[in-house]
Amino acid sequence: MVDISPIIIGIIQGISEWLPISSKTQVLLASSLLLKLSPSVAYTFGLFMEIGSIFSALLYFRKDIIQIFKDKILLKFVIVATVLTGLVGVPLYFISKHLLGGYYNIGIPMFILGLILIADGIYIFYTRRNIKFMEAKNISLRDMIIIGLAQGLAALPGVSRSGMTVSTMLLLGYKSEDAFKYSYILYIPAALGAFSLTLISSMHSINSVISSIDIYGLLTAIIVAFITGIFVISILLKIAKKESIYMIDFILGLVAIISSVFIFLYY
Repeated sequence: MVDISPIIIGIIQGISEWLPISSKTQVLLASSLLLKLSPSVAYTFGLFMEIGSIFSALLYFRKDIIQIFKDKILLKFVIVATVLTGLVGVPLYFISKHLLGGYYNIGIPMFILGLILIADGIYIFYTRRNIKFMEAKNISLRDMIIIGLAQGLAALPGVSRSGMTVSTMLLLGYKSEDAFKYSYILYIPAALGAFSLTLISSMHSINSVISSIDIYGLLTAIIVAFITGIFVISILLKIAKKESIYMIDFILGLVAIISSVFIFLYY
């Protein structure tokens, strides 16, 4: 009988990476259930799944990435945010390994993020519906730092990277389309760094992943995550262009809260 677990996990990664529901958490839960991995090994497996998502973003945003290298402000944005992400995220990565070994409900950060998004949506609806939102090409150094710090916090289990960066940019007053686009572009160097750190520091967990799922299954999951991710990015960016920012806040907030409740009940 054909094992479809890698396909299921690849689809979960391809969808959840771009939503405010922490792909690490969703893959951790799915691989723990389907592959019987321990939480720490499942966390490492989730970082492997980032490979597919990295290539999704690279392919989809290839033209935007080229333009960033031609724009000093946007290039500075990516560099500053990535450096701050590393300064915050690396220590939190090692802390997260210990958290997963003890009692730590990974639904809590997601629930809090959902409440923040809904609160921001209500605030925008009543106070800023008709004002003009900022564009990322005019981003300030202060905002670069704030966004980088927010992304670094996503190293903690249960904290959504896209949720942190998108919500932070929306809270700072940027257009929803730019919030989504640059959240996804910032993901590329952050994910490359996280994967490299895993290779350097978690060889035992990597061996456990490979022994739990053969190399063909691992490649299948990565390829499925890559293909799924391209479609999901396209859909979400179209929604960001059409919908009002407060409505996007409401939708993302509800998704995060519903996902966190599911984790509270079953994790």
